Amino acid sequence: MPAVAYLANQFPSSVEPYVMEEIQELRRRGVTVIPCSACSNAAALDPELRPFATETLYLQPLQFGLLIRAAFLCLLKFPVLKDFVRRALFHGTEPLVRRGRALLHTWLGVYYALLIEGSGVQHIHVHHGYFASWIAMVAAHFRGIEFSMTLHGSDLLLHSAFLDTKLKHCKFCVTISEFNQRHILEHYPDVQPAKVVVRRMGVDLGKDNLAASPVSRESPHLSMLAVGRLHPVKDHAFLIRACHLLKNRNVPFVCVIAGDGPERTSIETLIRNLDLQGEVRLAGQLSHQQLAAGYKAAGLVVLTSRSEGIPLVLMEAMARARPVLAPAITGIPELVLDGKNGFLYRPGSLEDFVARVEIVHRSHSALGPLCRAARQHVLEHFNREKNLAAFCDLFLTHISHTKSQAREIESYANSLLQ
Repeated sequence: MPAVAYLANQFPSSVEPYVMEEIQELRRRGVTVIPCSACSNAAALDPELRPFATETLYLQPLQFGLLIRAAFLCLLKFPVLKDFVRRALFHGTEPLVRRGRALLHTWLGVYYALLIEGSGVQHIHVHHGYFASWIAMVAAHFRGIEFSMTLHGSDLLLHSAFLDTKLKHCKFCVTISEFNQRHILEHYPDVQPAKVVVRRMGVDLGKDNLAASPVSRESPHLSMLAVGRLHPVKDHAFLIRACHLLKNRNVPFVCVIAGDGPERTSIETLIRNLDLQGEVRLAGQLSHQQLAAGYKAAGLVVLTSRSEGIPLVLMEAMARARPVLAPAITGIPELVLDGKNGFLYRPGSLEDFVARVEIVHRSHSALGPLCRAARQHVLEHFNREKNLAAFCDLFLTHISHTKSQAREIESYANSLLQ
């Protein structure tokens, strides 16, 4: 069984549990997996993440001697890298700064190839199509091995720099929705359709804190919950403006926003300016237990992102039989079937969002069948155990090598790195 290097932009991360889950499942199948992180993880980690951090291979802080050796090899083995350099400098529509970064990441790709030298790695998988995917692609090509990647949402729809090249060189591409698959094949027609495969994420419905429970409505107020990093793409400002409209229409509600991030100050300012201190509360980053309590208290879980894959927060809410409201964008309609197991609103429409909230508030007692349908849909299509197994089946099918192939690959890689 080949050893696999699994690279993420930052690992471990509490907001990306699926990376750890995939690594654990591959290991259960007998695959040797080396977790790698492009960025150092300086943030305080939850206790359950610390064992992952101790075994992770970090590219940063950079090792000066290895960096110099990588620079020398970039010059010595330039013919191996010339196509990447040519793409970075002369093709595509990327801005000049991003082209410069691609050259830097080419250097880091060779550095990463040196970092995993001697580890027996015969395949690199990278999670997300951001800058780490260029590093993984270069490292794999330099070592004469294959690489693959998983694409989610923003890395495909908002930050798709050099994606044509990454798709061309990857062995296979996993993506999490049928929408993403269609987008890739429509916008990158040279890609072989067979190499773009949908493998959904999922939640563990066997966990006690994901058990369905009736929504309690002891208060006349509708309790709304939003979970997500305070980042512009999550568009919490839209949610705050919607709350202002709800207040003006005398809809009794409270809204809790769980998460933290760079937009916190501007969101706090908007809350004060719209006089919503009594209705909207920023709860910050919550533990798993605190978040479970938040779901239990919620009468409606809302999402206002501008771009998404298929968000875990919606799966977790629906698994708990909670009504959800989200924009009809990207792969979300594959999870939320409007009026059947949740509610969708027209992207960017405050009026439509508020109208849907009012429907939930008025129809609370009649939402039982919808909430049960939500849990059933997650059980059938977004079950973590089944979807992880399908991911690993795909992975193992693609990365199987004979021993002779493995020896040839190692021999080729050693000749390049000497």
